[in-house]
Amino acid sequence: MDRLSPPVATVTRMTDTKYWTSAPDRIVRGSMGLCHLTVAQSPFNVDARSLPPQDPARARAFAESFEGIEEVLEDLGPRSVQTPLPSAVRADLDIVHAAAWGGMLSIVNPAFATDGNDEPLRSAAGTLRERFPDARIVGRVAYHGGMEHTEDIVWLPDGAMFHASGWPGDEPFVVSGDPKAVIASLDLKSWMLDNAGVDLNEALNEIEWSRLAGLALGHSDPWGWEEMQATAFRVQHSEDAVRDMEGLYFI
Repeated sequence: MDRLSPPVATVTRMTDTKYWTSAPDRIVRGSMGLCHLTVAQSPFNVDARSLPPQDPARARAFAESFEGIEEVLEDLGPRSVQTPLPSAVRADLDIVHAAAWGGMLSIVNPAFATDGNDEPLRSAAGTLRERFPDARIVGRVAYHGGMEHTEDIVWLPDGAMFHASGWPGDEPFVVSGDPKAVIASLDLKSWMLDNAGVDLNEALNEIEWSRLAGLALGHSDPWGWEEMQATAFRVQHSEDAVRDMEGLYFI
């Protein structure tokens, strides 16, 4: 199990636009829907509302250890997990939400969004899989930029995984891994799939992949509860992450 040691608390304010070519007040194109990547460690059947309270120091350590984030610049305080990331101007793209509830770690990061040119969520999930081989890695991202593009992933301790990426209701849409192996590993019953609106007999671009990802977390899924809190941080993204975001969020 990867252990995160809380760093010495410091607050640094952004004084420049390192890596960005766009001004902080430039208007963002598009918006985010779901944008979560979660590491759920055993036991997997804990009700989210009974998880330990949010630990801001461990949440900060998780954000700082994350692929694509060079450092945390500022702690912006607690947020309900139902508070969406701000996405009006370029400076908003430097804000992430991170959480540590006992054995569950999560991050919401605008750098996960894509329009199909790459797979940032899969890349980040692969890194977490190496760090937390005994965890369930679950990610769900939707980017709205004229049309919706989604990327969803589930990676289980036994190696079962699926990754779905594309344009719902349109093409291209690509699914890799084995969704049926994930369903079998999770022991999901047909009625659970029916209740979630997941039908693997539909065309790939018609299946509700984010709902199947949600079933991987089950009652431990923290993202539907207003009382669950994360911490907002202003961060310095890496040069590669900034380049990708600049290409996505600005014309």
